[in-house]
Amino acid sequence: MRLTRYTDYAIRVLIFLGAREGEICSIRSIATTFSISQNHLMKVVQDLAAAGFIDSVRGRNGGIRLPREASAINLGTLLRHTEGLTDLLDCPACMVRSGCGMPSILTEATAAFVGVFEKYTVADLVRRRELLRSLLAAA
Repeated sequence: MRLTRYTDYAIRVLIFLGAREGEICSIRSIATTFSISQNHLMKVVQDLAAAGFIDSVRGRNGGIRLPREASAINLGTLLRHTEGLTDLLDCPACMVRSGCGMPSILTEATAAFVGVFEKYTVADLVRRRELLRSLLAAA
């Protein structure tokens, strides 16, 4: 399974914010650091804020930050949100669906895939916070 660019960007945002836990960061700085479109990143950030993965702070000194400790933000939950992870195949439209075993196999495979991510949090991604900060600053 391959994750979408949307999920990739969401993870990058959380890594950036996790490396600067507690700080308010700008979308522009994240977009510049990762060389990605600020407009596209804004859509990802709006969605993450609406879902409670990040806080959005309005105003002149506004930006985004983690709403809670990085250890409280589960990657499996994030993946379910950004990927949806339903209908890996178009089984409802298939003529053999009632006699086929593929839907149950796909359900099991998806659960196993997400199960690995559920073991980890944003804190696991930013364990080497000082190194990450220097790498992000050098970009």
